[in-house]
Amino acid sequence: MEENIYYHVISDIPKKAGEHIILDAEHPNGVYKRVFEQMGVVEDIYKNPDKYKNTELSHAVDVALRELALEKVRKEKYPHYPSRMASLYVSKTFREAEQWGDYFAKLGRPTYGIARIKVNGNIYEGDAYKCFDGSIDEAENIRRAEIYWLNGPNEDGREPIVEILADGDIEVAEIVKEINANITKE
Repeated sequence: MEENIYYHVISDIPKKAGEHIILDAEHPNGVYKRVFEQMGVVEDIYKNPDKYKNTELSHAVDVALRELALEKVRKEKYPHYPSRMASLYVSKTFREAEQWGDYFAKLGRPTYGIARIKVNGNIYEGDAYKCFDGSIDEAENIRRAEIYWLNGPNEDGREPIVEILADGDIEVAEIVKEINANITKE
């Protein structure tokens, strides 16, 4: 594993220069926690799909259905890729990180800054367009998860929105921009 330099939008939990973030199977990220908070609902959906046919699922449940399908496919076919539930989402350039930071701030997500980070671990460059809202159809979720990990061109010809997953030992090398964490939704 070689060390790579990337940029990361610091959200949810403030970070400081010199801090190390360890992400692996024993050290999952916040996505993991949010997904497993929905496990009871997910299990009920897959056991009783008819019960949910005309029900609008919450965003949290949509995400859990997607992330569980993505993790199942990753473990079975792409175990060398970082898990979306045990990785940091990073950008190649400061400008890309700024765009993600602006997006998070508009959603009302606590956003504290942008850090230059050193990644000593695995990297996967995916396409955020290929993320999907999970459905009550497990087979469809698995099909769409395979498309995400295959990472081919978009069917509609759109340029990808690059999302980079990084795991391992990640060092916050420098805080390059402070962001007001109290920005509210527009």
